[in-house]
Amino acid sequence: MDWRDRIIIDPEMLVGKPVVRGTRMSVEFLIDLLARGWTTDQVLHEYDHLQAEDIRACLHYAREVLASERVYPSPAIGQ
Repeated sequence: MDWRDRIIIDPEMLVGKPVVRGTRMSVEFLIDLLARGWTTDQVLHEYDHLQAEDIRACLHYAREVLASERVYPSPAIGQ
């Protein structure tokens, strides 16, 4: 799956946060629901305009963002 088919980034919508195409549902919001323990079925029931592929696209997007993240260790302050 290519998340780009379902996730868009438009500076005119939600200040450029990535959203599910055709909605104002941000990837951040949907990932937060899943992190809080919501199941895919619960999300789809509550937001019936979404499809399971939209949720998978959000997860793919998040995985790609995290995979590209670089962490640089720094010494602790005061040591």
